[in-house]
Amino acid sequence: MPAYHSIFLQDQDVRIIGNIALLPLRTRTRGPAYALPPLPASTAAIDVDPDSESYDPLDEVLSLFRANTFFRNFEIKGPADRLLIYGILFVSECLGKVRSTMSSREAEKALLNAALDQFSIPGDASFPLNQAFEAPKDRQDAETLRQYLSQVRQELAIRLLQRIYMGGETPSKWWLSFTKRKFIGKSL
Repeated sequence: MPAYHSIFLQDQDVRIIGNIALLPLRTRTRGPAYALPPLPASTAAIDVDPDSESYDPLDEVLSLFRANTFFRNFEIKGPADRLLIYGILFVSECLGKVRSTMSSREAEKALLNAALDQFSIPGDASFPLNQAFEAPKDRQDAETLRQYLSQVRQELAIRLLQRIYMGGETPSKWWLSFTKRKFIGKSL
């Protein structure tokens, strides 16, 4: 059975830096991403329909995370798949920071700190997936990519918290069961 790929692969008018697509996001976090319209009041943040105009790559990362983490190989079919890979690896990193004894407030602090921590981008010596990702062509593109990935990380941390602590003050055991799994055998 093959891994699940991004539905954003067919999007044509998307800016690409290196070989990562800078897709629009539904976010209030500042950054270079084009902002999608907010969800309608009748739609829950965890039940966004993929056909909705507000569905973004971060919704896709969170919905495909659990299925894709079981795969050791992933065939990259385009720039949107690279963003999916990066998002899944970041979610794995975040789950590693959440403990079963943490309150939602403690987990929020830990995940937002992880999102804001210094991180490497494609082309940096410490980036774990340099063989599959191209480096930005100049310093300005590198800075734009860093800002975009920072925006992705912050928004993913916020949305992941909503899913992990959906039932109250204790984290979902179902999400925490994926803590030790490594997608394609890598980590950020």
